[in-house]
Amino acid sequence: QVQFVESGGGLVQPGGSLRLSCAAFGFTLDAYGIAWFRQAPGKEREGVSTTTRIGGITYYADSVTGRFAISRDNAKNTVYLQMNSLKPEDTAVYYCAATTVLSDATTWTQQSCYRNWGQGTQVTVSS
Repeated sequence: QVQFVESGGGLVQPGGSLRLSCAAFGFTLDAYGIAWFRQAPGKEREGVSTTTRIGGITYYADSVTGRFAISRDNAKNTVYLQMNSLKPEDTAVYYCAATTVLSDATTWTQQSCYRNWGQGTQVTVSS
């Protein structure tokens, strides 16, 4: 059974940090591009960051560039999202997803390309 398990979410004050984990079961991550998406209340789901299937090229949404960093540990079959300098507007449910499509800077946010999704982890940034 193919599934993701996300973890690491929680409540953090503005300016704080969290590291999200996305562990894969039933398939090996190194054959897939992996992305993090998020959905805030009342808003559409949006792409946050991705690491591509070949070369591990990373892309970020403008809103998180310089604050977030995506990485993968193929030995642990896990992808991480390090989130620093968190802002209240980062509050959302964060999802990881996998694609066999070789994404580029203009296509990585196309959600229809992602075939496997996790259940999400809540991140709340509030004082």
